[in-house]
Amino acid sequence: MIERVDPEGLELTDRVVFINRVAKVVKGGKNFKFTALVVVGDGEGVVGYGLGKAREVPDAIRKAIEHAKKHLIRVRLSKSTIPHPVVAKYCASEVLLKPAAPGTGVIAGGPVRAVMESLGVKDVLTKSLGSNNPVNVVKATFKALGILRDLGEEALLRNKQVKEIIY
Repeated sequence: MIERVDPEGLELTDRVVFINRVAKVVKGGKNFKFTALVVVGDGEGVVGYGLGKAREVPDAIRKAIEHAKKHLIRVRLSKSTIPHPVVAKYCASEVLLKPAAPGTGVIAGGPVRAVMESLGVKDVLTKSLGSNNPVNVVKATFKALGILRDLGEEALLRNKQVKEIIY
């Protein structure tokens, strides 16, 4: 369940995930612009992402950070990991997130790692399947985080005991 968060009073850190140069061919040559994908988070369960486009890289990053701060979500964590395994797909990108034992660390690729570290997750196992487009991988990761529920809620939905869900 996605819970929106107001950025006021939060100590947010930002991470640039990906910068892309795009070109538009016109009569006089090529017009270059930049797109920046940025993830912001407080390291305690609040995270957001933004995509900014501009003629200069710093402007694109600034726009992406502003967008990310407007779209923050709170994610329920279970100590230093996520409550239960989850799979989510966005376009051709698919992301698998699994809780891990304390001390495992963040086992993840670039875009997923940026999201998990900004979120404050210390131990998680992830696998990125399908397309490796950073924008779609980040969107799939956020979709997976939106699916996460409290352990008690998940146990009720599955008709199982909480101890059966915990790895």
